[in-house]
Amino acid sequence: MSSEPVEEPVDAPATEDDTAEEGSRFGAPGRPLNRRSPFLFGFLFGLGVIVAYALFLGIRNAASILVLIFIALFLAIGLHPAVVRLRRWGLPHGLAVTIVSLTVVGLLAGGIIALIPPLVTQTTELINNAPETIENLRRSETVNDLVQRYDIVNKVQSAVNAGTIGGAVGGVVGGAKLIFGTIFNVLTVLVLTIYFMASFDRLKEAGYSLVPSSRRARVRLLTDEILTKVGAYMVGAIAIAILAGLSTFVLAMLLDLPYPFALAVVVAVCDLIPQIGATIGAVIVSLVGLASSVPDGIVCIVFFIVYQQIENYLIYPNVMRRSVKVSDVAAVVAALLGVALFGVVGALVAIPMVAAVQLIMREVLVPSMDQR
Repeated sequence: MSSEPVEEPVDAPATEDDTAEEGSRFGAPGRPLNRRSPFLFGFLFGLGVIVAYALFLGIRNAASILVLIFIALFLAIGLHPAVVRLRRWGLPHGLAVTIVSLTVVGLLAGGIIALIPPLVTQTTELINNAPETIENLRRSETVNDLVQRYDIVNKVQSAVNAGTIGGAVGGVVGGAKLIFGTIFNVLTVLVLTIYFMASFDRLKEAGYSLVPSSRRARVRLLTDEILTKVGAYMVGAIAIAILAGLSTFVLAMLLDLPYPFALAVVVAVCDLIPQIGATIGAVIVSLVGLASSVPDGIVCIVFFIVYQQIENYLIYPNVMRRSVKVSDVAAVVAALLGVALFGVVGALVAIPMVAAVQLIMREVLVPSMDQR
């Protein structure tokens, strides 16, 4: 009786499911990390501190550029209503932006052209009159007596050494850096402002797309209202500054002061700075008036005292109340806090920020509190 060979069972190849059950070829995975582990908590905390410090260093190093970007964006928001008005008149978007940009560049160039001749003329007169002034001082008995009594010549000679000359050269180099840095900053703000105006609608839509769709319509309405208030504030501030410049121009023409247009430009530009700008412009014009004659200086001082009272209590509150709808107390407090926190930039954006905060409180915070 023959017996058939018995076939031994062949092991089937292991499948992925079997491998997952028995563990991978590299061993079974261990237990997950304990989130309450002191080591893990300390590591994540230290990593968070390092990342936060790196972000702080990055923002601090790029603070100057971020300020320029912020100023350019603020100016673009303020100039956007002019672009919208030109587009309503039937002009294409590109042509409207070009007209507004050329107007801004023209005003800036006009102000610079108005300020350069007085500076060049006064500097030239000072250099030309320097020999005569020095000769008159040498002939003066009072000056010679003071020079001998306090040994001024030896003190000047001992002060003029290598260190002093090096410091003077360093001061000249620092002044040149300041001038070129200012020019670079102005050009950067101007170019960024033009770019922001050209792509303003796209930037808004990109920002709205980051908001959840359920709240996008309300955020759009609130943001458009805030942007409208910023533009209204810019228009009101420019109107007040132009009025101050025109008043100064008329005063300078009546008193026959030198370079009346330049003085008007200085006062108009300074008047754009809340709280302290008008005072700076008034001091400059009053000094020019005193240099012309004492009566002219007194007239300038009296004129600016009266005009600033009218501007502070009549013109400025009425314009801002109609354009931005911010109370006088809130405007003053915001301007002071803005100057204390962020300097001139803070003073410029203080009132629009207060208007935005008031709108958000009225439309968002107060209704939320009433529902509780």
